[in-house]
Amino acid sequence: MYQPAETETSSHPSFIFSGQLPRLDALRTAINDLYLADESRCVDSLLSQVKLDAAARERIHSRAATLVQAVRANSSDKGGVEAFLHQYDLSSQEGMVLMCLAEALLRIPDADTADKLIRDKIVNGKWEDYLGASGSLFVNASTWGLMLTGKIIRLDQSVEKNLSTFMGKLVARLGEPVIRTAFRQSMRIMGHQFVMGRNIEDALKRADSSANKAYRHSYDMLGEAALTAQDAERYFKSYSVAIDAIGATVGKDESVFAAPSISVKLSALHPRYEFAQHQRVLDELVPKLIVLAERAKQYGMGLTVDAEEAERLDLSLDVIEAVYRSPSLHGWEGFGLAVQAYLKRAPAVIDWLIALAKQGKRRIPVRLVKGAYWDSEIKRAQERGLDGYPVFTRKPSTDVSYLACARKMLLNRDVLYPMFATHNAQTLATVLELCGGDYGFEFQRLHGMGEELYGEVVGKDK
Repeated sequence: MYQPAETETSSHPSFIFSGQLPRLDALRTAINDLYLADESRCVDSLLSQVKLDAAARERIHSRAATLVQAVRANSSDKGGVEAFLHQYDLSSQEGMVLMCLAEALLRIPDADTADKLIRDKIVNGKWEDYLGASGSLFVNASTWGLMLTGKIIRLDQSVEKNLSTFMGKLVARLGEPVIRTAFRQSMRIMGHQFVMGRNIEDALKRADSSANKAYRHSYDMLGEAALTAQDAERYFKSYSVAIDAIGATVGKDESVFAAPSISVKLSALHPRYEFAQHQRVLDELVPKLIVLAERAKQYGMGLTVDAEEAERLDLSLDVIEAVYRSPSLHGWEGFGLAVQAYLKRAPAVIDWLIALAKQGKRRIPVRLVKGAYWDSEIKRAQERGLDGYPVFTRKPSTDVSYLACARKMLLNRDVLYPMFATHNAQTLATVLELCGGDYGFEFQRLHGMGEELYGEVVGKDK
């Protein structure tokens, strides 16, 4: 039977296999018990699972340092958009603002809405801190533009009727449309760095280019959020069309893990994807997801259920189990899901997936990510006056959770197909150490990010 791992401080069991399978409902209880668990106790219970000897730690440190040095050396030669993205990385508020704008502006049809988005996002950036920080003329010129745009928008929002100088008036009146137009265009250029294409046909064509052929691709639609039944039906049809287009590129003898795949957002397939509508979601969404999964199975490609907010996890697991058990999907190992390591429940979710896969007698692909909605999760918990948070509040805690989940997944590659999504050299080096030279898993990165890091890994002897 399952036995709890030996820990000193955790009041919640962390299950390891030792024979018979546990009951899935008991594992679901263990998952829910961790919803608002004490962060320190959670981390303490996981540390023993990721403990490595001194030699292993040294190998990880050496590999990570080598990767970082190589990435920095390669990045120093980059210019243009690459240098711009390197300067404004996602660890900064400004980088997050630019990423948000780049993605959103590709989908905004009218200039007025685009101006409002720029006005909302650009004014709080501390762009002057970056002026002159890069060796790239392109980056420094872009920073001047961002500073100027921000100041113009501040003037536009000011309640002051009289501007301090005639030049301020002139720039505000004559320069704003020109600068905003240029900014929208520059954001579209940057968005092209992160977005494969405006539609699945464009994305497939770009994936087939020489620059991208070294990678397998999992396609994800941007901006999914069904607010009405009509929205949900439109997304369902879009997913169906995309699966057909992707499936047409799958090789006849290509394995489901080597073939391209698609990611599906459950909240895009139902306008009331919330626990309060539990039975309605199971009745209406599960059949739709089964149809999409059957379509993907027909082509021998994978379909991954993307991550949702913490409050939807319990509902998502019910949907995933119902679809996984569908007799029409028997024998197909392409149906998987994303697990967010910043959730305190993530390690217990991996335990549950291992047990489900053993019961179903077929592998489940699992994409392990660190998390996608941290700010909103923290804010939502505060607004509701909860006693704690469903996510870890410290990055090192999430890192420990990620590695604990990774180790569980690697130890159970007979029933799970691990997919490690990371752009972090230390995490990548640790996974390579944990795998023990026996791969049977894959790394994943976002398009437009991590090229230099994975350029040191893809196709090279590890």
